[in-house]
Amino acid sequence: MNIGCSWSGGKDSCFALMKQIEQGDQLKVVMNVMDEKQEYSKSHGLTQEVLRAQAKALQVPIQLASASWSTYEENFIKNLKELKTNHEIEGMVYGDIDIQKHREWEEKISAAAGLEAYLPLWQGDRRELVEAMIDAGIKAIIVSCNHALGLDFLGEEITHDLIPKLEAAGVDACGENGEFHTLVVDCPLFENPIQIEKGEKVKTDNYCFIETKLAP
Repeated sequence: MNIGCSWSGGKDSCFALMKQIEQGDQLKVVMNVMDEKQEYSKSHGLTQEVLRAQAKALQVPIQLASASWSTYEENFIKNLKELKTNHEIEGMVYGDIDIQKHREWEEKISAAAGLEAYLPLWQGDRRELVEAMIDAGIKAIIVSCNHALGLDFLGEEITHDLIPKLEAAGVDACGENGEFHTLVVDCPLFENPIQIEKGEKVKTDNYCFIETKLAP
């Protein structure tokens, strides 16, 4: 079956995609929703340059949608319909694990576009999933996080040694509740790793970000 992936650029969507492809499905396209100016991706804060490099490593095209939070659902469905038409996909892969309202929303918007929603990580144990991602060869760095983690965790690679440090800070090891977000720099699906240059760390009223760009 031909599939697309709701690609955040992070570890969960990457691992979900790996799991779905293991079932024999064929990836045709990935999609990311960015801000209204298409400067940065929602939540993760990734640039077009970085996202396009990931798609190139995956050897598929990427569709970069843009939306405010108020138009998010409408634009998401519109873009899913375009993916179905232009890439002949039958389903979309999502990386959510156990938040029911997220699954319901993804199933709703996929159905509105005439697609199936696939959540191959669903109901997995959060810590076990993170351990499995690392063991499977996913290399990801933290690119945004809440104040409980703070600036010091930005740019850190998700490793077995980092997991207890995350938990000691009172944060879920998988970040399923949005405590942190990651950027995948290498995985078994990539033709080549992407080389990232880490920039300035910024603390806003409710979150922390690190600037990332492709290394020259």
